[in-house]
Amino acid sequence: MFKFEKVSRFKNEDFNLPTRATAESAGYDFIVAEDIILEPYYLIRNRLRNVPVNEPLSLEEVAKITKAEQAKPALVSTGVKCTMPSDYYLQLSVRSSCPLKNWLIMANGVGVIDADYYDNPDNEGEIFFQIINLSPFHIHLKKGDRIGQGIFLPYHITDDDNATEKRNGGFGSTSK
Repeated sequence: MFKFEKVSRFKNEDFNLPTRATAESAGYDFIVAEDIILEPYYLIRNRLRNVPVNEPLSLEEVAKITKAEQAKPALVSTGVKCTMPSDYYLQLSVRSSCPLKNWLIMANGVGVIDADYYDNPDNEGEIFFQIINLSPFHIHLKKGDRIGQGIFLPYHITDDDNATEKRNGGFGSTSK
């Protein structure tokens, strides 16, 4: 079963669940659940002036700096979670017009929402878009703005796959 639902913190909010715009649309359109200001990337980069840019850093060093300086992509809330069969995932991408018209891109290129992300204990499986604002302007995303789309896709596993772990949380929880 495939089904979108509001997460509990938005259950009394008035907004539409993701829908397809036309009968031939592959993607379900997602909207912004709450207002957010997207800071331009160049301002985020300016906060990191004291970080050496000519020397390679380890992943751990970059994560530490990112956390200390709050230099990260914006997490745009959709207020939505999704249930799907275990052999499917929901692929997220920004609307095709976002980079061209608004200079907005997904920090991770595409988002992958696994079936076991639904109802996780960290954030109830709420779907967020990780957005970077490449424009020179602060951009105000308003509740109800269309931000991205999601496409359900099947996947396969190898014959020798032996993954048995269970998800314990939300973002980044499979690497903890």
